Amino acid sequence: MHYKRLGNSGLLVSELCLGTMIFGEENGRGTPPDEAERMIHRFLEAGGNHLDTADVYAGGRSEEIVGRAIRGRRDQVVLATKVRFRRGPGANDVGLSRHHVLAEVHQSLRRLDTDYIDLYYMHCWDPLTPLEESLRVFDDLVTAGKVRYIGVSNFKAWQVMKAQALSEAAGWARFVAGQYQYSLVKRDVEYEFVDLFQSEGIGMTPWGPLGGGFLSGKYQRGDAPAPEAGRIANATTEHEEAWARRSTERNWAIIEAVGQVAAAHNAPILRWRWPG
Repeated sequence: MHYKRLGNSGLLVSELCLGTMIFGEENGRGTPPDEAERMIHRFLEAGGNHLDTADVYAGGRSEEIVGRAIRGRRDQVVLATKVRFRRGPGANDVGLSRHHVLAEVHQSLRRLDTDYIDLYYMHCWDPLTPLEESLRVFDDLVTAGKVRYIGVSNFKAWQVMKAQALSEAAGWARFVAGQYQYSLVKRDVEYEFVDLFQSEGIGMTPWGPLGGGFLSGKYQRGDAPAPEAGRIANATTEHEEAWARRSTERNWAIIEAVGQVAAAHNAPILRWRWPG
């Protein structure tokens, strides 16, 4: 396993990050808790150290599973989670307000069974809360030792730049990581974000690198109109990799090109293997 510095920080993370979005989901795509814990343990044993979750994943069950799995191994893990989306029926149970962030960070710490979060993301832009309020509460969490580094996800490029400028002027903690969807079938981050992240010292932590499994090699042009199981078949939001958005002429051409490259090098489409 290789490690890289996360953005403009001194934190080293494994090149591979284990995402846990479907850990504990109770549907056709969910990973059962026991299997999820075994996956986490195998990842750590292989040298991985970067685990990613969020307060909304599986209604909080993902964080609970991660917390149990890393018990006794906390110092081996760079633990990332997120806040922003709705967590209850109340008017203030959503967003990046001081009220919601402080309430949710303590719930995440409880579910993760830890007293600090290595990397805490703003999961999405909040149009109601002043950006200064959100940045200040994140900086307060860093000062208090409950969070060590902060990151951003799903902001537009101008929103990221505005946040970095405000933090620089005020002396607050700056984003060191940006989590965005990026794969051969989803490349729009290349228009602005790659240059922005390089300029601002933000490490790219892509999600969906296999397009929800579409690029894994198990799907071929001419397959059934839609799979009945798996992440693509059970997408639950407009942001996920639903089959209707993946099964396009352009994307099938990409899969065929990847297959040609793999064949030319006598290699499987998924090149990486667990060490050992």
